[in-house]
Amino acid sequence: MTEENLSEEEKAEQENTAEDQTTETISEETEVSEEAGSEEVDVEKSSFDDFANEIDASTETPSEETEVAEEAGSEEADKEEASLTEVAEMAPVPAVLKSAEALAAEEAAAAKQKLIDERRWYSLRVISGKERKIKERIELEIERSGWKDFVTNVLVPTEKVYKIRAGKKVISERNILPGYILVQALPSGFTGEMISAIANVPNVIHFLGRNNPIPMQQSEANRMLGKVDESSDAGEALIEPYIVGETIKIIDGPFSEFVGDIQEVNEEKKKMKVIVKIFGRGTEVELNFMQVEKQ
Repeated sequence: MTEENLSEEEKAEQENTAEDQTTETISEETEVSEEAGSEEVDVEKSSFDDFANEIDASTETPSEETEVAEEAGSEEADKEEASLTEVAEMAPVPAVLKSAEALAAEEAAAAKQKLIDERRWYSLRVISGKERKIKERIELEIERSGWKDFVTNVLVPTEKVYKIRAGKKVISERNILPGYILVQALPSGFTGEMISAIANVPNVIHFLGRNNPIPMQQSEANRMLGKVDESSDAGEALIEPYIVGETIKIIDGPFSEFVGDIQEVNEEKKKMKVIVKIFGRGTEVELNFMQVEKQ
């Protein structure tokens, strides 16, 4: 049957069938499309979540690395600061950083040392036997006049000596330079007034050089002062030394009251060997200085 021969009802039915098939096809295609779109959305969402996680991870990692770097930098800074502190402590303090008090003290010490180096010894001629009394009077005059900064020392050169009296050691002092006193003064401050005042002390004769005192040579002053120092260190010296061959009398010990001749003298040990005649025969005995006396 041809299309022309179909009735109106059949045509209408066929059209309805065709529309239903078309609708079903469209519906199926829509569902398929929606499912595909949903899957694509899910895939896109999953990809976005993965990307966000990667960003978070990358953000956390630099933060940790930054913390590590900051800690390392802090340790390096501490080491550098400690190193600089050690260097600063080891380095000498520059003179410019010294306090005014320290600089003033150094200058005062230097000036004092300069004055000490400039001091000289002068020889003063006096009456022999009066040296000690004259020394005391000169020191009183210096103290009274306020000259201690310029006339710094008055010295009677002496040494300690002893002698034996009745078997006892008697110690005394003996002048090394009888009739002289040594005066130490600063040449720049040793004025005519001071010189005149000292020269006018009773029993003083005059300075070497009179009104213009001549300072002693430093070598001579050192030699004289050295004798005084040696005497102090060595102890007392015998005022009348014993001599080999000299006859002495024994005053102590088993040979007391015997007379003998000195065979040997030991100044350091203060002993001697003496030949004593006993029953006509010479016998050597060792005695100390305290056991004998000069004849």
